[in-house]
Amino acid sequence: MIPVIDKTVCTECGACVEVCPPRALVMRSEKVFLEEEFCEECGFCGAECPANAIKIDFPKKDRPRPG
Repeated sequence: MIPVIDKTVCTECGACVEVCPPRALVMRSEKVFLEEEFCEECGFCGAECPANAIKIDFPKKDRPRPG
């Protein structure tokens, strides 16, 4: 799932940008932006965020997957 950045919580520290393998997270004018078309949905950004501002809704194992 594509990460969602809660801008009310994000401190714009850039920790997520540093760990994003495809560089889908970028800093522009000291703000973090997600370029969704490049996101590989790895979850590194959410795990690295010290403010817990990035949420990723991974499917639950016990929940049936669509399709």
